[in-house]
Amino acid sequence: MKYISHAPYQIDEMLKELEISDVTALFSDVPDKVKLDRDLDLPLPLNEIELKREFAVLSGKNKAADYINFIGAGAYDHYVPAAVKALLSRSEFYTAYTPYQAERSQGTLAAIFEYQTMIAKLTGMDVANASVYDGASSLAEAILMACRIKKKNKVVISQTLHPEYIETAQTYAFGSGIKVVVSPYNCLYETDWDKLETLIDGETAALVVSVPNFFGVIEDVRRIQKITQEKDIMLIVAANPIALAFLKPPSEYGADIVVGEGQPLGNSLNFGGPYLGFMSAKAKYLRSMPGRIVGETIDKEGNRAFVLTLQAREQHIRREKATSNICSNEALNALAATIYLAYLGKEGLKSVAYNCIANTQYFINEAKKYQGIRIINSKVFNEVAVEVDNLEEKYQKALNAKILPGLKLDKFFPEQAGKLLVAFTEKRTKHEIDELLKILGVD
Repeated sequence: MKYISHAPYQIDEMLKELEISDVTALFSDVPDKVKLDRDLDLPLPLNEIELKREFAVLSGKNKAADYINFIGAGAYDHYVPAAVKALLSRSEFYTAYTPYQAERSQGTLAAIFEYQTMIAKLTGMDVANASVYDGASSLAEAILMACRIKKKNKVVISQTLHPEYIETAQTYAFGSGIKVVVSPYNCLYETDWDKLETLIDGETAALVVSVPNFFGVIEDVRRIQKITQEKDIMLIVAANPIALAFLKPPSEYGADIVVGEGQPLGNSLNFGGPYLGFMSAKAKYLRSMPGRIVGETIDKEGNRAFVLTLQAREQHIRREKATSNICSNEALNALAATIYLAYLGKEGLKSVAYNCIANTQYFINEAKKYQGIRIINSKVFNEVAVEVDNLEEKYQKALNAKILPGLKLDKFFPEQAGKLLVAFTEKRTKHEIDELLKILGVD
C-alpha cells in the first residue's frame, strides 16, 4: 500500500500557524522520563518488491496455518465460502464508517437489519442488537443487563462456561458491584445442578449457562428451565450459533437473553480476532439492551428505509444513562455473518451442523477401538473431552505430523492434566480423524 505523507512545506506551514519551531515541540507535555532517549532501532527502508518479499517470509513463519486443526474452545476452523470474502471486500462495506447519517448509509443499515433478523430467528428470540465486541463481552453485557432489569446484584454462572467468558464477566461485574458466583461441574463435565440450586437466593438476578458448554456437552435444558422458573430469575444462555441450526433454540427452554461468539458464521480464525459477539433477547427487554439496534421504517415518499432506532451508548445520550459504554458494533464481522447465513440458507446451515456432529460421533465411536483414549461424555455437539495416556508425548507427535490435536484442558483447569478437548468442523475428513486417532491411541 502506498503512503502519501505531508510535504515538508506543508509541515512548515502548520508549525508556523501553531507558532512552534519543530514537530517535537508538540510533545513538550510528555515527561522526559517516559521518552525514549535513543534512536529507534529500525531496519533500512524497503522498496515495494523487497517489502512484499519480507512479508512473505514473515507469513511463512505461521506454521500452524498449514496444520490440520482440531482445536476449538470458542474459535472454530469452519469453511468460509469465497462469496463471503468477495462481498465483504467491496469498498462500500469495507471502508464504511458507523452509519450515523441514515440517508447516506441505507446499504449498511439494511445489512445490519438483516443480521439482526437472522440472529433473532436463529436464537428464537424477539430482538437482536447490531452485535458487540465478542462472545465474552456479550455475556458480560447480558449480566449487566439482567441486573438492571431485576434490580439485583448477583448472578450464578456454571463453571462449564468458557473460562475466559467467566473471567471477562467477573471483570465487568467488579466495577459494577455485582457478585458473580461460579457453580462447579461434575465428573462428566456437566453442571452440578443440585449444588447450583443452593447458590441461588433472593439477591440473584440471573443464571448463566452454556449450551453446548465449554467441554462440548449439551446440558440438561429442562432442568435449567425448571430452576429459573421456580426461582423467578432470568436465564442467560451462551450458545454456539452453528449448534443452533440443530438444537432447540434457547427461547424454547425459557431463555431471556441469548449471547455467543459469532466467529463460526463466516469469519476466519484470524489469529484470534477480530470477531463479533451476538446478543438477542425478549422484546420486553429491548430498551435495556446495550449497543445499537437498526429498525425498519418508511421515508417521506413511502419507501422502505432503515434507521438507527436505539442508540443507548454514551456517544448519543448522557453517559450515566447509557446501557453500556464499551459495546461497539463489529459491523464488518457481522456483515460476514449475514452473508454467510444468507449464502448457506436454512438447509445449508443445518448441513454444516450435521457434518460437525457426524465427524464428532465418528471420532467417539472409533476411539473405543483404541487403547489409550477414553471418552468422558459422549452427549456432545462438535467437540469432546478425552483422557489420553501419555498426552504430552502424543501431543508432540501430532505436532510433528502437522496436526493440532486439540486444547489441553490443563491450560484452564490444572486438575484436568492428561485431558484433551478435541473439536470437529465440517472441514475435517475421515482420513484426518483416523490419523489423529492413531496418534492418540498408540499405547
